[in-house]
Amino acid sequence: MKTRANFSTISLVALVVMSFTFMSCEQKVEGIKIAVAGPFTGNIAAFGEMIKRGAELRAKEINAAGGVNGKTLMLVFEDDAGKDKEASLVATRIATNRNILAVVGHFNSSCSLAGKPIYKRAGIVELSPGSTNVRVCEGSDWTFRNLYRDDFQGGFVAKYIKNVLTDIQKIAIFFDNDDYGRGLKDGFTNAAQKLGLDIVATEAYDRDNTDFKAQLTSIKAKNPDLVFISGLYSQAGLIASQAREVGITVQLFGADGVDSPGFLEIAGDAADGTYVSTPFVFELGGSEAQRVAKAFEAEYGVAPDTWAALTYDAVGMIVEAIEKGGENRKAIQKYLASMTTPEKGYEGITGLTYFDKNGDCIKPAYVKVVHDGKFVPAEKQMLDTEM
Repeated sequence: MKTRANFSTISLVALVVMSFTFMSCEQKVEGIKIAVAGPFTGNIAAFGEMIKRGAELRAKEINAAGGVNGKTLMLVFEDDAGKDKEASLVATRIATNRNILAVVGHFNSSCSLAGKPIYKRAGIVELSPGSTNVRVCEGSDWTFRNLYRDDFQGGFVAKYIKNVLTDIQKIAIFFDNDDYGRGLKDGFTNAAQKLGLDIVATEAYDRDNTDFKAQLTSIKAKNPDLVFISGLYSQAGLIASQAREVGITVQLFGADGVDSPGFLEIAGDAADGTYVSTPFVFELGGSEAQRVAKAFEAEYGVAPDTWAALTYDAVGMIVEAIEKGGENRKAIQKYLASMTTPEKGYEGITGLTYFDKNGDCIKPAYVKVVHDGKFVPAEKQMLDTEM
């Protein structure tokens, strides 16, 4: 009996040891986890779909090349539906999961702003491939972005209109009444007035609206030469079609929130001739950008957009920070914060990314125009990087 008891005890200990060993092996198999937060459902889900695919393609390539320090890169997708309240819940869920080392996201400025204090308290990086509001990175050492700010974008659009679309003088602004729309409207207005352009109308709309004819009729009465749409594609598509319906035939110019295939689908023929500013144009990228575009289309059956490209680069930047800095949240933050010069920057398909003291970056803007139902690079570009 005594021998049998000892055998049972030894067996139990062996099973416990084997269980811990198995659990340890399981943890190693899990690899490196990065969250990707964006609008994967809701009325701007077309953005989220491109973000998801851009992240997936980069992760697939990284894993095919051996992973991150020999470990599998795993993406954890979190849907904020493009709403700040949802973003707060998502940020809390991500921040409290210690297995997640960093966040690529959010897309909407209001969502990045909502998540910022949560990520800061938890000490986890959020790297946005889409948020352009001026305040997104300010006040936190843990928030970065790999595209320009709205004060730059607004100024860029005003300069483009003044220097390239030289027949334009009177401008109406139609803006989404949220952090993105207001910030961009302010940046554009300030620059336009300094350049001597005449702002003849400024109208706001709420994102849940679908009927814009009252505001558009008011804009028409002011007889502008151009309507600048400071908002997202889901409303911009309706605005474009309804503008034509109320008799507005002048030039339309959208900001980067309009840069989505969804705008073309919603606006239909009314989209033709519309200009949009954007952080990146694949056709004007280098050989690596062309390779990625072909790989993306082969994988998903559609061409990638700007947001897929920026997300692709954002995942690559986080992985580089892990490989060169360390496999923990603070090491990632420290590495990104050290990228303060071109020499220390990250060379991605969207160009060179490095940061200022706030986590903002200096990168150029481009212009696309809708021709025959497709976005194509505008004939004239103005690659100015001055704020």
